[in-house]
Amino acid sequence: MMAFARLLDSLVYTGGRNAKLRLMADYFTHAPDPDRGYALAALTGGLDFPNAKPALIRDLAARRVDPVLFAMSYDYVGDLAETVALIWPERPQPAAHVPELGEIVEALRLTPKDGVAGLLEGWLDSLDATGRWALLKLITGGLRVGVSARLAKTAVAEWGGRDAAEIEEVWHGLKPPYAGLFAWAEGLADRPAVEDGATFRPFMLATPLEERDLAGLDPADFAAEWKWDGIRVQVAARGGTRRLFARSGDDVGGAFPDILEAATFDAVIDGELLVVAPDGEPASFNHLQQRLNRKTVTPKMLRDYPAHVRVYDMLFCEGEDLRPLPFAERRARLERWFARPRPRLDLSPLLPFESWDQLAALRDAARQNGIEGLMLKRKDSPYLSGRPKGPWFKWKRDALTVDAVLMYAQRGHGKRSSYYSDYTFGAWSGGALVPVGKAYFGFTDEELLQIDRWVRANTVNRFGPVREVRPGLVFEVAFDSVHASGRHKSGVALRFPRIARIRWDKPAAEADRLEALEALIS
Repeated sequence: MMAFARLLDSLVYTGGRNAKLRLMADYFTHAPDPDRGYALAALTGGLDFPNAKPALIRDLAARRVDPVLFAMSYDYVGDLAETVALIWPERPQPAAHVPELGEIVEALRLTPKDGVAGLLEGWLDSLDATGRWALLKLITGGLRVGVSARLAKTAVAEWGGRDAAEIEEVWHGLKPPYAGLFAWAEGLADRPAVEDGATFRPFMLATPLEERDLAGLDPADFAAEWKWDGIRVQVAARGGTRRLFARSGDDVGGAFPDILEAATFDAVIDGELLVVAPDGEPASFNHLQQRLNRKTVTPKMLRDYPAHVRVYDMLFCEGEDLRPLPFAERRARLERWFARPRPRLDLSPLLPFESWDQLAALRDAARQNGIEGLMLKRKDSPYLSGRPKGPWFKWKRDALTVDAVLMYAQRGHGKRSSYYSDYTFGAWSGGALVPVGKAYFGFTDEELLQIDRWVRANTVNRFGPVREVRPGLVFEVAFDSVHASGRHKSGVALRFPRIARIRWDKPAAEADRLEALEALIS
């Protein structure tokens, strides 16, 4: 466990991507099985302990620490794992046994609910503050050490001299502690045998198009289609198995049983998940949000927000790998495939154009049609994993902006845990501010320090890790679109908000009003 704790602690204070990869590779080299596999599962969000919840951790701390002192400490620190790790009173004679990571994971899985508290208390007594913090982060999830699931898989790939796409292709057929994966990466075993066809295949991604790039590109080499405003998904069906994967590789099929029910084919297709309106056209992204991140979906949701996939590409068909074929040939295969009815699926149309000026005019009209922009794809491009430069471009419409007032600030995570870096901002409605969005990027490190100092100097109330500030700091917020929302007090929700500029010069009273956002609702 202490080796895992040192890894997490080092990752928190290490900023560079390559340095984080080296830390993980070193751990994979020296940690034995199953510890390294469970560490990988923790870094990729693959562990869950239903019998060990945050409420149990709070109860344990309340038994050993004065409740008022704990509440004050938790309010100041703002993170349960950090608070308990620091405040936990060490025994004069601590337990001698320091458990290993694999021992902890397996014990948590096998121990009944009424025995977990005793286990956890003994482990907390045997570990130092860093070990306690790592243990509690492991249990509560959300490590917040600046490592995405993709980066952790990349670390395994580079450590084993494999391509990251190879790891992705077998990943969803494996379970922790990934002994077969590590043996393959080390060259000690064959590639893990996973179900062929219905597993996740890494997406091909596009690079943003700068208008100056167009001068070096020939329109005749490219096909164009709309960039629809949903989420990119992959539908994989073979041998009776049906799955729906998000771009991250997460299986989201549980929230979309209507799509899985319609996947009565033998293929892997790439498309955009949408909710369709009664006229068959895509509804706003806000409608899709009603279905996202749900473990179960009610019949009413299925009826009110019917899901649909607008198909861009085909990766496999009846066991044949189509990815090496040129886009034009894959597209022809896809059009033939759609010659028969495909419930809940349709084909994203190609846009006819002869010049970039013609395409630019279509792009400029995209917003009024509720579309994000355009995709450009070289007709001769194979389907490559990752984001290769040149084959595919995304040409998004220009962002909208609003001047909004900072209302609340929350501490960040990892390197930003000491700074107030997550911001809630609002617009004026009558004589009061109402929250319209949250953002945590779009500013430099130097600007972060300036905002942090302003937040600390202008706090009027505190709620755990959150500070309420006086109306005084204005952000120019960029966003892609705005939608009506019954879940937000303001009645609006911004799509992809980010801070474009800090308006130190602008009085808060001159920030935008809610009516300006309501007028932009798609």
